[in-house]
Amino acid sequence: MILVIILIAVWIDLPNTPGIPGIDRKIETRLGLDLVGGVQALLEADLPAEQEISSEAMQTARTIVENRVNALGTTEALVQQAGDRRIVVEIPGETDPETALATLKQTGLLEFVDFSSLSAQEAITLVGTKIQTDFATESSVQSTQPISPTQESPVYHSVMTGSALKTVSVTSAQLTNEPEVAFELTADGAQTFKNFTTANVGRVLAIVLDKEVISTPTINEPITDGQGVIQGNFTIESANTLAVQLRYGSLPIPLKIVETRTVGPTLGQDSLRKSMLAGIIGVSIVVLFMALYYRLPGLVAIFAIFVYALVAFALFRFIPITLTLPGIAGFLLSTGSALDANILIFERLKEELRGGQTLRQAVKLGWERAWPSIRDSNIATLITCAILFWFGNTFGATIVKGFSLTLALGVAVSLFSAILVTRTVLSLVIEYLKPTNFPRWFGI
Repeated sequence: MILVIILIAVWIDLPNTPGIPGIDRKIETRLGLDLVGGVQALLEADLPAEQEISSEAMQTARTIVENRVNALGTTEALVQQAGDRRIVVEIPGETDPETALATLKQTGLLEFVDFSSLSAQEAITLVGTKIQTDFATESSVQSTQPISPTQESPVYHSVMTGSALKTVSVTSAQLTNEPEVAFELTADGAQTFKNFTTANVGRVLAIVLDKEVISTPTINEPITDGQGVIQGNFTIESANTLAVQLRYGSLPIPLKIVETRTVGPTLGQDSLRKSMLAGIIGVSIVVLFMALYYRLPGLVAIFAIFVYALVAFALFRFIPITLTLPGIAGFLLSTGSALDANILIFERLKEELRGGQTLRQAVKLGWERAWPSIRDSNIATLITCAILFWFGNTFGATIVKGFSLTLALGVAVSLFSAILVTRTVLSLVIEYLKPTNFPRWFGI
């Protein structure tokens, strides 16, 4: 069983592994913001401090922001709620932070607005300008009261909003091959659209996003199937941005960016290089100490530690877990737990041998008497990890969350290496070598 687990772990750890047959999952090493660079932003509800915000509204906003980040093509973005009014967003590897953050905080309120009182030429002049409609900007109270006109600004009728959208995608126009945004409406939206377009053939229906006119198409014929396109002077990037905003709906609350931090890839690469160097030095010292002080059992422990590292890293890649500097620190710290278990077993083994027990009895008693200490110390560590994870998840402390997660997973794997690998391999080696010179083989 140990050999099978080792082979599976090695297969997963291969740099370009094709994955596990029958399991549709991409296996790769994912590095966090502090290692590959990117953007970290703190979003806050743009509402008066005294206005209460429901937890449902914040959770919905977090989900929409997360969907928008993923749709932008970024990898391993972290989006989590921090407190009652804030959302933390980390986008590793993002090269255009301004565009990404602008997309995140957009309210994305799409309106189909009646421009039937305007000629096609008059409507075109309004593209890119802000207008007033009789549908108020959505907020946490979801107000739909008409807004009052100021001075001589006209107020245009909003036929329906983006909530009637069913699907949105980026396509190319058949004649010009220019990017356009295709949409399909829900059943109710399709009926509303059918009624309006049937009654207004030859007139203009404007497409308005966040009160800004982005397109003014003329209704050439009734649209009865609930499908249409938004045309404008789009590039691939701007069409994709609009599709992302519309596909994932309007935010239930407006958000503002209160803090941003950009991490350069050079800093991340330097941190990764130093972390790897520190890890190599630490592991080398540990290997040397175990081999010199514990002799034969020490060599078995070194093998068990390498098995532990293979299995833990395979789990990080398979689950997957994003490795940050705190996460790597948690992983290295859990290595200490794996060594602690082996040291406890070996010290009890040496005590039994000094007491005159046979080698087979010493191995058995050493394990049995060391197990309670191993069990209790690791359970205490896992409880601490659970508390740290809860704290990090509740208050948006991603550093604490990553540390606790890798530490807990490492401790669980260390129990496997101590319970199965060390004990089994040590018994097999002793059975094969049958050592009799205890001071030489066990460092007594």
